[in-house]
Amino acid sequence: MSPLRQLAALLLLSLAFTAPAIAQPIQPFTTAALKAAQAKGQSVLVDAYASWCPTCRKQEPIIEALSKDPAFDKLLILRLDYDNQNAEKRELGIVQQSTLIAFDGGRETGRLVGVTDADEIKKLAQSALH
Repeated sequence: MSPLRQLAALLLLSLAFTAPAIAQPIQPFTTAALKAAQAKGQSVLVDAYASWCPTCRKQEPIIEALSKDPAFDKLLILRLDYDNQNAEKRELGIVQQSTLIAFDGGRETGRLVGVTDADEIKKLAQSALH
């Protein structure tokens, strides 16, 4: 390999390691995904979402922003389908749509119900980070 190609390869490699971290996209909730993340000690935010819920719709852009914020690149966001995941709701003690639950591994660090204040939601998400 020519010295110029070696330099180009090193530059590309260094960019890969210095690129900003990108938070994870929002994933559909499954009990298996939650348990696997908890077993690994991951930070998790569960979002009990219903498309017909005006509060959920107000929370949605805030949670979307968290999913793109490099400060939350270690946060796994799982969106629970409030209308169709009844067993999962019972297991997590969710009785109302627009419930947000934060976990640091297997430990619940907080929960909010019906809150649409961006700072409060961000504070909840931060409580899951370690």
